[in-house]
Amino acid sequence: MTTTLLLVQALNGIQFGLILFLIAAGLTLVFGVMDFINLAHGVQYMVGAYLVAAFSAWTGNFALALLLALPTALAFGLLLEVLIFRHLYDRDHLDQVLATFGVIVFLNQAVKFVWGAAPLNVPVPEILSGSVEIANGLLYPVYRLAIIAAGLTVAGLLYVLVSHTRVGMLVRAGATNAQMVSALGVNIQRLFMVVFGFGAMLAGFAGAMVAPILSVEPGMGDNILILAFVVIVIGGVGSIRGAFLAALLIGLVDTVGRTFAPNLLRIFLDPATASQTGRAIAPMLIYIFMAAVLFFRPSGLFPAKR
Repeated sequence: MTTTLLLVQALNGIQFGLILFLIAAGLTLVFGVMDFINLAHGVQYMVGAYLVAAFSAWTGNFALALLLALPTALAFGLLLEVLIFRHLYDRDHLDQVLATFGVIVFLNQAVKFVWGAAPLNVPVPEILSGSVEIANGLLYPVYRLAIIAAGLTVAGLLYVLVSHTRVGMLVRAGATNAQMVSALGVNIQRLFMVVFGFGAMLAGFAGAMVAPILSVEPGMGDNILILAFVVIVIGGVGSIRGAFLAALLIGLVDTVGRTFAPNLLRIFLDPATASQTGRAIAPMLIYIFMAAVLFFRPSGLFPAKR
C-alpha cells in the first residue's frame, strides 16, 4: 500500500462520489419533496451521455455539445414529467415502481433503435487532455480533475439555491408539508415540475461529464441508480447536504476498498486466498457500510428537518 496509490484512488473516489452526488441530488429532491419513487432517474444519466455524444459528433466541440445537451436533458425530463410522471404522483409506491421500470425498459430500447447497441466513445476535450503532476512523480488526468471541479461547483451552487433563495425555501417547505404549501397559494404542481426537471438536468449533466471516460451504452444508468439510492438512504431522504457527504463516502469506500481490500486481507490470509476473498468482498463494502449506518441512524446521517 503506497501513499501515491492511496492518493490516486482517493481522487478517483472523490470524482466518482461527485458524479453520484449529481445523480442523487435530483433523486433525493424528487423523493423528499414529491414522495415519488422514480426508478427511471438513471435513464436521465444515460440520456445525458447520449446527447453529449450526439452533439459532440455534430459540432466537433465538447463544450458546445455540453451547452446543447443540458437544456435538451432538461426539456426531455420535463416532457417525461408532463406525459407520464405527473399522473403517478397520487398513486401508491408500487404503481410508481412498476411504471418507472417500464420507462427504463422503453428508453433503453429506444436508444438502441436510435444509436444502435454498440458503445459510443466521446473524445476528451483537447484543452483538458493530458495529465498534471499533483505530487512528486504523480500524474493525474486533467479531465478527471475537471470533473471534480465541476462537481464541487455544482454542489456549491445547489447549496446556495436550496438554502438561500425563495425557490429553495419553497422546495424545503414542500419537502416538509406539501399540503400546507399548496394551501398557502403556491402552485405545488409547478413546483413539482421544476424540481423534477432540475433533477433530470443534474443527472444528464453527470452522464455528459462521464461520457469521455466511459463507454456510452444502453443501460448504463441502471447500476448507478442503485448506488444513488444507497447515497439517499445513507445521507437522509430530502437532504442535499446528506447526499453530498454520503456520495463522497460511498465513492471513497467503493474505490479505495476495491483497491486495498485484498492487500489488507493478506495480513490474515495467504496471498491467493486474500486476493480471491478481497475481490468478492470489495463490491459489498458500500452495502455493509449502508447497513452499519442504518443500524445506528435509521433516518440517515443528515436527514432533512421536518
